[in-house]
Amino acid sequence: MSIRERMSGNEATAYAIRQVNPDVCAAFPITPSTEIPQMVSTYIANGQMTTEFIPVESEHSSMSATMGACAAGARAITATSSAGLAFMWEVLYVAASDRLPIVMAVVNRALTGPININCDHSDSMGARDSGWIQIYAETNQEAYDNYIQSFRIAEHPDVRLPLMVCQDGFITSHAVMNIELLEDEPVKKFVGEYEPENYLLNPELPLAVGPYANSPFYMETKKNQRVAMKNAKKVILEVAKEFEKISGRSYGLFEEYKMEDAEYAIVIMGSAAGTTKDAVDKLREDGVKAGMIKVRVFRPFPGEELAEALKNVKAAAILDRAESFSGQGGPLGSELKAALLDAETKAKVINYFYGLGGRDYTVEDASAVYEDLKKLDAGEATVKGLQYKYIGLRR
Repeated sequence: MSIRERMSGNEATAYAIRQVNPDVCAAFPITPSTEIPQMVSTYIANGQMTTEFIPVESEHSSMSATMGACAAGARAITATSSAGLAFMWEVLYVAASDRLPIVMAVVNRALTGPININCDHSDSMGARDSGWIQIYAETNQEAYDNYIQSFRIAEHPDVRLPLMVCQDGFITSHAVMNIELLEDEPVKKFVGEYEPENYLLNPELPLAVGPYANSPFYMETKKNQRVAMKNAKKVILEVAKEFEKISGRSYGLFEEYKMEDAEYAIVIMGSAAGTTKDAVDKLREDGVKAGMIKVRVFRPFPGEELAEALKNVKAAAILDRAESFSGQGGPLGSELKAALLDAETKAKVINYFYGLGGRDYTVEDASAVYEDLKKLDAGEATVKGLQYKYIGLRR
């Protein structure tokens, strides 16, 4: 039976952590994720959790402590944002190569330069090639649901990879929304106990974790990570089906919104999907066959599946909330355009940057993108030949 509540995304994540009751939580505060470990520590102090909380001196240390706990055989978690995630850079790669199924809540915030505490995806996108699974939420409900599912995905024997559960800083992390929570027992039963095959404190099988690997071994390590990441697609879908049985909520690698007969589509991630849906609804009333795809899983990247979903559209816009300075567009745009090319999709495609550093993205902005797509389809000079554009850029 569901519990109806009103919570912020940070509250919902902390509530999910209480229900899972991991063995170890190591954390260092950084806006806008600070509330998550703060709330968890309160749950622990109140006797509502048995988790060992480790306050550390930096984000690098929080990930290092989490890795040590996980390698020792514990279910271990942490949370961070922005520069905190960047400070973990070195050990993010170690956690992935050591195949440690850590779950980390990432509350997306722009990376410093210049200093900005608002939302964009530059922090997690900067870590997109570190070997971590990445799942993104549109709403507080999705942040809660994704977090509960994440342990089953990361700890699956065919995967064994760390996982980032991402949500948009302040937009979902601090905004209060209606939410349906699951009762404690169904969550505990769904997540289950963590039972690692190999761990440092196993007296029956002494082992080393994170050893030096020179040329004869390094490439094989990376290949095995790639296989695990590919396996994660199937596991994510299997876990989602099981989660639907206890929640009634359905999840996939991405969500299609009014795509059945769509001629023009926006592909987007995170909270801005809700704004785009409003634009789609308005355009549908005006007779425009608009649709939207919200990417939930960025790693592993569902390129083939997205290409299949877009095969019948005339024009598509891919919206990135992070710059990559590649000259070819943003992270989502570059990867999806490559997948569309491989699939020989005929749709005309343009990439957009939006919402950087918390810049507003409105229904009017989304509607203007669809107008651009109509012009692109018609071959008008104003958009023909453009690889990417900025939304809301001040002149």
